[in-house]
Parts: sequence; structure tokens; C-alpha cells
Amino acid sequence: MMLEPKMIHISEPKLSFGYNQKISDPRDGLTLFGPFSKKKISGQVNVGVIGPNSLRTKLIEFLKKIHSPVKSNKDDSARPDFPGLNATFGIHINFENLQQIEVPQDEINKYLNYSDNHQRVHNLTNLYSDKLIDYTNKEEIPVIVWFVIIPEDIFKFGRPNSRIPKSENNITLSLKKKDRDSQQLSMFFQEENDALREAYQFEVNFHNQLKAKLLADKIITQIIRDSKIDYENLWNNEEKIEQEKMFDSSKAWNIATTLYYKSGGLPWRLGEVRENVCYLGLVYKKLETDENNRNACCAAQMFLDSGDGMVFRGNIGPWYNPKTKEFHLSHNDAVEIINQSLEAFKNYSPTESYPKEVFIHAKTYFEDEEWSGFVEAAANKSEIVGVRIRDDRTFKMYRDYSYCIPRGSCLIFSSNKAYLWTRGFITRLQTQLGLETPNPLNIEITKGKSDIETVCKDILALTKLNYNTCSFADGAPVTLKFAESIGEVLTAGKNIQGNVLPFKHYI
Repeated sequence: MMLEPKMIHISEPKLSFGYNQKISDPRDGLTLFGPFSKKKISGQVNVGVIGPNSLRTKLIEFLKKIHSPVKSNKDDSARPDFPGLNATFGIHINFENLQQIEVPQDEINKYLNYSDNHQRVHNLTNLYSDKLIDYTNKEEIPVIVWFVIIPEDIFKFGRPNSRIPKSENNITLSLKKKDRDSQQLSMFFQEENDALREAYQFEVNFHNQLKAKLLADKIITQIIRDSKIDYENLWNNEEKIEQEKMFDSSKAWNIATTLYYKSGGLPWRLGEVRENVCYLGLVYKKLETDENNRNACCAAQMFLDSGDGMVFRGNIGPWYNPKTKEFHLSHNDAVEIINQSLEAFKNYSPTESYPKEVFIHAKTYFEDEEWSGFVEAAANKSEIVGVRIRDDRTFKMYRDYSYCIPRGSCLIFSSNKAYLWTRGFITRLQTQLGLETPNPLNIEITKGKSDIETVCKDILALTKLNYNTCSFADGAPVTLKFAESIGEVLTAGKNIQGNVLPFKHYI
């Protein structure tokens, strides 16, 4: 139904913290009231550190520092001081029982000289993953979270399209493309060739490949680059060092928050929870770079009304359309994805009931075949609403003030379409995050029925559920923000094994 376009402002969503106190800024809430699940998760936390000896020493020193206050060298509310891990979250690392695993630096250096990207990254991730899996299988002292400390060169040369400098030390160990998937047996080098072929089963990305290799064993990690904790000794540029110092308190906030979350705690939850509602973000990843190849992996991120999330892997199939460059599921696979989500919600629900409403967020429209599958799976259980969310660059909105349009501004265009500004001037911080004039999100209810203003309020709230950082808010709802990165982890290698797992295994 067409309406006269109107401009409204959605109040900044509040979050719930300890003692059920509500406030809009995560840093304020944690400082004043502690985390939401402070009564359930508290005390000492057993963690592990894996990496070269010198880097482990630096990381342990950093972890000890964040147990004390970390002051910001910039006096503004956008970068507040960090009070300390125990003061903020009520937890502390058990340094007396800190588990450490050595990854020899000379082994890292050897594989960094591999000129073949696949061989280099595969062997580098194995240096870490093999040792972590071996530790877990031996059932030694349990470790909740492993801090993975990597040299800057692993980050630099462990990414897609990275190239190492030419050197006489380079090792050219690789297979020709025609031999990478070959099943032909070799008379002399079968074992060596099989080992080389395995590397080509994985994508060239250290972060995603390591996460993927650890999914089956449910090992939770936090990867940290050496340059982020030891920049003063690594850099010679005083100006660059001073700029990095501005983020010291932010790093402490982020590391502490993700540690608490990955240890099983919930730092905060939505303050105005619409109970028995779940949000589903569809995740797709092409398996081939060839544009005409239709094969893709489908997965879904489900976020409960509590704010926590889980990831479901669907099937691999011809979901990509090279003409429209969009992804769409078959009827049967749509049924399977929704069935998995509904059953998981029911298992986690205190009332053991299905959600009243399921909002499916996607970047494209839904085709009739896949939507009929969604509806069939939810019949007599839940109401299904399809919402298309995209960044919109067709226009900008300005105002005659020093700062840009406020975050939460919403132009309701019709009964099923609106433009929502999730970036912009933030009253609490008295500033805007970023220098550019922000673009809105184009939000459209394409299937099912719901109130467009309610949908926009939910999406604005979902920009505040990134537990991997402790920022005021993100520009995209969490249902879509990590879609690409989760797809990358799920397809970082062939036959990646992983059941329905909480979101913390992927970030």
C-alpha cells in the first residue's frame, strides 16, 4: 500500500546488562552494571596461547595489562577508558594454569618461503591446527579459548592474491593445475603428491582456513596479529605509533568482550526484546570463480531473541544464477534450512516452543520456489517474513549542521519499504563514526506481512549485537554483517565438517 512518504527518527535501541539495567552504549553498560550474564559466568577462565615463544611472551604481557585499567589517550566518549577485565566482566585469566603450545619460528619462516600460495597457507595453518587438535584429543587440561598469535608476515602473506618477494630462499613446491585433482596413481611419489594435492582443497586465507580446520573439533580461537600488541617495538614511524596508541583502550574493550563471549557469557542482550522472534540471515558462497558455474554453498545465521546466534550449513547445489548474479535455494533445501532453524530455536527456548515470527534477511528478492519451501517448513509453527536489505547509494540526505544526519533516521516510503540510516551522528557520543556522509539501508518487506516501522526498529537493534567488538554499533545488522565471512569459513576447504555451532566458532 502506498503511503505519503514520512521521515521519522527511531530512538537508539537500548541494551540490557547486569541487574537488567538498560543503556544504549555497550561500554557504559559494562562499566556501570557488568555483563548481562554476570551471575552465570564469573571467576577464573582457562585459556591457552599458541604461537612462537617470543610472540607468546608478548601476548601474555598484553593479557596481563588488560586486567588493569587501560586509559585512552583521546578525551572523548567514542573511545572511553577500559576499566580492566575483572572490573568490567567479573572474570580473570588463570595465569597459573595458562596452557602454551610452541609453534617454532623457524618452521613458520620455512613455509613463508613457499612461493605457491596454496602450499604456503595450508602448511602455515597446519602448524597451528594440528597442535590444537592434538592437544584437544589428548584430553589434557581443558581450554575454553585459544589465543592464536601470528607474526605480521603470516597476515601479510596468508591472504588471497598475496605474493612473497622474489628471493633465492624461495621454495617452489607445487603441482600443475592439471595434476591438482588428478586421481592417477604415481609409481614413485604417490604419498608426496597426495600431500601436495591436499593444499589445493583449501582456499588461500589463513584466518578462514584455520577456523574451518578446527570446526569439527569445536575449538574456539581468537587470532591476534603481533603488530596490534607490539607496534611500538615493530614500527619506526613515531606518527604511526601515536595514531595506533589512540586505539589502545578500544583493543582492550574488544579483546575482553570477545573473550567473555567465547567463554560462554553474554555481554549484553537487546533491551527491548520481542520475545519468541528469531532472525535468519542467509549466507551463500560460490565454490568456483567461474561466473558461469552455478555451484554454491548455502548456510544460515540464526539469531535468537536473546541476541546470541548459531550457524547452520545447508547443502551445496546450483544456487547461483549467472544472469541475475543472485543466489536462490530449491524448494527442498529451503524446507531443510527452515526446519533446522525452527528446531534449534525450540531446543534453546525456555518454553520449548517454536518462534512466533521468523524474519529472513537477504540481499536479494526471494523466488517463488524457495519461498514456498520456507512457508511449507513453517506451516502451523511460525509466521515467516522475508526482508530484503541492501546498501543504497541512489541519494544522500544532508542537513544544515556540522554533523551529518542522525543515526536512526528513517524515511518510510510505503507500507513495505523504507530507508534507514544505521550510520550517522550519535547523540551519546556527540560525533559521527566515519567522515563520509552516510548512505541508508534500503529495506523492503518482499514476502509475508509485518509493520515496516517494526522491521526497521529490529534491524537498527541488530546492528548492536556484534560481540566480536565492543563498539557502539555497526552499520549493518548482524544477520548480514558476517554473512560473507561465515561463507568463507564454511567453504575454505572441501568436505569441511561442522554441526550446528554457535556463532563464536566462526568469528
